[in-house]
Amino acid sequence: MDLDFSDNFIAKGKISIKELATKYKGDLDKEAGKKMLLDEKIKLRELQERLYADSGKSLLVVLQAMDAAGKDSLIEHVFGGVNPQGCEVHSFKTPSSKEYSHDFLWRHYLALPEKGKIGIFNRSHYESVLVCKVHPDYNLNEKVWNSVSDFDDKFWQERYESIRNFEKHLSENGTTVIKIFLHISKEAQKKRFLDRIDEQDKNWKFSMGDLPERALWDEYMKAYERAINETSKDHAPWFVIPGDDKWFARVAAIQIIIDALEGMDLKFPKLSEADQKELEGARKQLESE
Repeated sequence: MDLDFSDNFIAKGKISIKELATKYKGDLDKEAGKKMLLDEKIKLRELQERLYADSGKSLLVVLQAMDAAGKDSLIEHVFGGVNPQGCEVHSFKTPSSKEYSHDFLWRHYLALPEKGKIGIFNRSHYESVLVCKVHPDYNLNEKVWNSVSDFDDKFWQERYESIRNFEKHLSENGTTVIKIFLHISKEAQKKRFLDRIDEQDKNWKFSMGDLPERALWDEYMKAYERAINETSKDHAPWFVIPGDDKWFARVAAIQIIIDALEGMDLKFPKLSEADQKELEGARKQLESE
């Protein structure tokens, strides 16, 4: 089955979050999807090995979503088969006092993947135009502005511009950037929250702070819509994946990631003639022992 998830879910032009599906309605069924995921994990590991050997490029995968959308489990199921030496996950929580003492991108620069590696941002620099847009008073922790009234449209436009410039700089210096938004419905989030409450082994996942944030659902959807529209570029595209069915979100995500790696034209290093002669000498020495 030939499914082009990269083309189907890329955010082109101006999107409307309300008009985008949260549930997969295609022909792929769950069992076939699970098998496809296993096959694609083998391909992803092979591509990661090639990325590591090439050592001239890197991949940054940005994951954003509402609470309970399945970011953590997606990382586990998609990247569970890759070599951990070539893949790093960074989960960004509320900035520390030290992080607040720098510009909002500083801590994200520190977490960027080295050449030859895959970096995963579980939440990211976009929190500064998502959570901080819904709660603008959070920006006061940066101690640069005096009041919430400072956060006008000009302020937000400058934030989007900083993010666009940051990602453009990365793309021009060997890092491919792809950004994935797991788009779930409010109903799906409710069900997952109730599962966390009802199932004892999931109780630890639930926080009472989740409910006040859920009450701001519409404000978050507006913030996501604008952030995606302002920052989805050819060199750093956004992909909006239906997230109500976790199995499907994982299949779509891994294929988008594989497409990005395949587009990097990765090659295993070729040895020079002198190096090949040295290898042949090493072979002879070993065989003579």
